[in-house]
Amino acid sequence: MNNIQNNPGNPPPVFQFNSDSTFDFRAILIKYLRYWPWILSFIIVGVAAAFFINRYSTPIWSVESTVLIKDESSGMSMDLFENSGLIKSTNNIENEIGILKSYTLAEEAIQELNLNVQVFKQGMLGAVPAYGNQSMLVEVDWKHPQMVGGMMKLVKGQNNDFSLSFEESNFLAYNPADPFYKTQIENITLREGNYQFGEWIEGVNFRFRVKNISASPDEAFLFQLQDTPSLAKKYKNDLMVGPINKEASILSLRLETPVRRLGEDYLNTLMDVYLQRELNEKNRTSDNTVRFIENQLSDITDSLTFFEDRLEQYRTQNKVFNLSEEGNQIFQRMQELETERSQMEINLKYYQTLQNYLDTNSEEDLLVPSVVGISDPLLNSLVLNLGELQAEKVRLSSNFSEQTPAVREIKSKIDNTRNVLRENVNSAIRNTQSMLGELKGNIRQVEQQINVLPETERRLLGIQRKFTINENIYVYLLQKRAEAEITRASNSPKNTVLDWAKAGNMPVAPKTKVNYLLGMLLGLFIPLGFVAVRDFFNVKIEDVKELERLIKMPVVAKIGRAKYGVSVPVLSEPRSSVTEGFRSLRADMTYLSPHKKDNLTILFTSTVSGEGKTFCSVNTASAFALKGKRTLLMGLDLRKPKIAMDFGLENEQGISTCLSTDISWEKLVQKSQTENLDIFLSGPIPPNPAEILLQDKFEQIMKEIKDRYDVVVMDCPPVGLVSETKELFRYADINMFVFRQQYSRRESTELANEIYEKGGVKKLYGLMNDIHLNGVGGYGYGYGYGGNYGYHEDRQVSWWKRFVMKG
Repeated sequence: MNNIQNNPGNPPPVFQFNSDSTFDFRAILIKYLRYWPWILSFIIVGVAAAFFINRYSTPIWSVESTVLIKDESSGMSMDLFENSGLIKSTNNIENEIGILKSYTLAEEAIQELNLNVQVFKQGMLGAVPAYGNQSMLVEVDWKHPQMVGGMMKLVKGQNNDFSLSFEESNFLAYNPADPFYKTQIENITLREGNYQFGEWIEGVNFRFRVKNISASPDEAFLFQLQDTPSLAKKYKNDLMVGPINKEASILSLRLETPVRRLGEDYLNTLMDVYLQRELNEKNRTSDNTVRFIENQLSDITDSLTFFEDRLEQYRTQNKVFNLSEEGNQIFQRMQELETERSQMEINLKYYQTLQNYLDTNSEEDLLVPSVVGISDPLLNSLVLNLGELQAEKVRLSSNFSEQTPAVREIKSKIDNTRNVLRENVNSAIRNTQSMLGELKGNIRQVEQQINVLPETERRLLGIQRKFTINENIYVYLLQKRAEAEITRASNSPKNTVLDWAKAGNMPVAPKTKVNYLLGMLLGLFIPLGFVAVRDFFNVKIEDVKELERLIKMPVVAKIGRAKYGVSVPVLSEPRSSVTEGFRSLRADMTYLSPHKKDNLTILFTSTVSGEGKTFCSVNTASAFALKGKRTLLMGLDLRKPKIAMDFGLENEQGISTCLSTDISWEKLVQKSQTENLDIFLSGPIPPNPAEILLQDKFEQIMKEIKDRYDVVVMDCPPVGLVSETKELFRYADINMFVFRQQYSRRESTELANEIYEKGGVKKLYGLMNDIHLNGVGGYGYGYGYGGNYGYHEDRQVSWWKRFVMKG
């Protein structure tokens, strides 16, 4: 490279086209508009798909209902334990939402509705869920393992029979012994065929029978078996529960379902089960009270009967019916003491029962102290609060694990309340036992007064005393039982259903307008997205503007795509736009090298093979020849010569022959069919093409050629593949670096910039070859340039492309 001449200066600013780096919206629009047939096709397909979805998909209905969650005052527990953390809020909306969305509640509702046999009817796009008005009834023995999940089809025969077949055979095995675990059935033992109505169809994994309700011959019936746990989980997840606003205690229940009546029935049943569950919890206290009182009554009834018989027998035998005035006074006093002692003994028995309950950590329902006549407000509030906490724990445990913070917190509150209650119960037991001791002492004093009475009256008083005591206790217990039964009968749920379930006037899905909009947007963005992704991963130069941004040298020529099969359009198609492009390049040479008007040497090279340097060399030389310039086209690509094929010549002798022998170059130059155009072919491929061009002889030949011809066009090998091209730059007045649209890689511009920036090559310019209508920058000429230099007929540019490319 020592012989390379220094660059006298940078090219004139008039050719510096790559200085504009602004965003070109017009170019982007043109790039995407050329895909309009694909975009339009995808939009039509998207809209058509939306139409079919709207027309044939199963409508989805939204069913809604509302429940009012009422406040319930907890009495003294709020006053006494509000700051201790031992009580909970009675209007806990989150807890009520958890109850309504619990698996247990969903399971009870499904069992109430008997939804285990799912019925379908045949629709345009498949089976559609149905509900009610069944022509056949499938009775399933759910205590037996069953095949669930798959769909079966029944067709009524002409007699009392039907045929059974499988529409979907993906069955799972449901085992009632392990209801939450199901396995895939590989071999179905249930055979397809004819069966009789009413007969049990039984096997290892199935047991059911079919009853005819109103089916007519050849009528089809589709059904699917679903186990209760699976249905409960599905409906539990599908149900949406939430307050109508942040401040309200009204919950909205919403369910989206393809069967409107089924959704309404399920929500109504769910609310019934929810209210009944709450009522059962309230009634449980009354039931426990009645049970406790009845146990006490069974004991006291025997004693009352026994003393009643003794009293009657003693009066008859001794003819004594009334006590004396003194005896009546003693009897009244004794009766009061005995009644008080009996009440205390009942209280003590309750305290001991409660103590045993706390010591065993039982979670059964508690009996409220006020039921047995204990009016201690502190004890009553503690027992009520403990019952509420335990009920809350049961509700939370049905939805959450033991390690959940909410469950752990409620357990901590239960433990704290138990400890406080245990201390109060122990204290009450001690006080009651002390009071019983005092009462017994008073009773002994009254018994001493009885001893002074006559024996007959004394014995009558004793029998009557015991009878009266048992009678009073009996009446008291009867009164308490009546009160408990009245309370039970008057119980009602504290929460209320405001609106029973009802569906909207229109289905919520499919959303017709949204589907059409999505169809259009998808039809628009799928092809655009594909183009964007393709362009993102594309490494080829797409248009002239991109080339101007990438290279630091001016781009002075834009050559379009020639017809297929035409290698020299300048000679064969003088009126084509490609020819006009080379004429423009010929005219620009005057400005690119103003001091070399009579003797001009032009070099064409590229980065890699296939970018069109030979095509540009041949046509540029032809353009100068047509102008009357004595022109020589030199084929300096000694490795892959192509010029001979374009002119129909034989490449038997040429430059390599001249440099390796003593034959004069004038004898090897061949005349073309075009006046003023001579061709100096490359000749046979030598074993050392790089070294053969570096001979001093080649430099002498170039001097002689320049003296003989007005224009010398050098078709050189790609500078990115071979090294000798860099040595050939020094012989040229103008060096053209050829790039090909949608063929040259972007990184190829780095080599051109490196050569340009080093400053050792004079007048280096870029040329964009094979520009066609698919170009993004708006330089399309309407040519088809395919293959290596693929050619086809000129195309008429459509009106819309002419419109967007105006200006």
